Amino acid sequence: MTPRKVALPAAAGALCFAFTCAGAPMASAQSETSTSTSEPTARAAQKPRIKVRHRTLNVRSGRRATVFGRVSPAVRGLRIGLQVKRGSRWKGIEGDRTDARGRYRLRQRLRGTLSRHVRVRVRQAPGFLPARRRIGRLNVYRYAQASWYGPGLYGNPTGCGGTLHPGRLGVAHKSLPCGTKVTFRHRGRRVRVPVIDRGPYVGGREYDLTEATAQRLRFRGHGAILTTR
Repeated sequence: MTPRKVALPAAAGALCFAFTCAGAPMASAQSETSTSTSEPTARAAQKPRIKVRHRTLNVRSGRRATVFGRVSPAVRGLRIGLQVKRGSRWKGIEGDRTDARGRYRLRQRLRGTLSRHVRVRVRQAPGFLPARRRIGRLNVYRYAQASWYGPGLYGNPTGCGGTLHPGRLGVAHKSLPCGTKVTFRHRGRRVRVPVIDRGPYVGGREYDLTEATAQRLRFRGHGAILTTR
């Protein structure tokens, strides 16, 4: 009997080749899958920019302080607030949320008097880091009666120490602690000076400005002046 020809080695080789070719796409697919899963799924949080278009920070007691602007990039619903500095801490006095264009409006009616640094703050939100921007000093004034002094008294010691001279900026008050800063406003001009002396001793007057301070404000004689104390 003539033995049959066996082609097992060739068949085995063909099968190995087929499995090798089939395994290559699978390995490639697995590699692509592992690469795609290793990529970040979300963008890193970004810090928004605070833009101020309008501000009214010098107001009389009972009037509104206002700050208008935009946050970039424009996102609806970001929480934004107006804060004043008290000692080493910041305290919020008004809040708003941005609209679809990133715009905000902060308006707060203030009573009493104050003079403090103020800033705008955006709170942290998904995809956004917190942001802050100082925008100056918030001054809330009242009217007080004042006068000025200097000529004839230069060279004399002041009630809080030091000597009064023509260029010295400051104000006299009967009870405010020496060194207390007071902001005055008159005819659109503003100056912030310390208490350096005691007085005035004329009835009905609360402050006595030094000549240099009065000149900065173009204040003459005696009369009403805006003050933050």
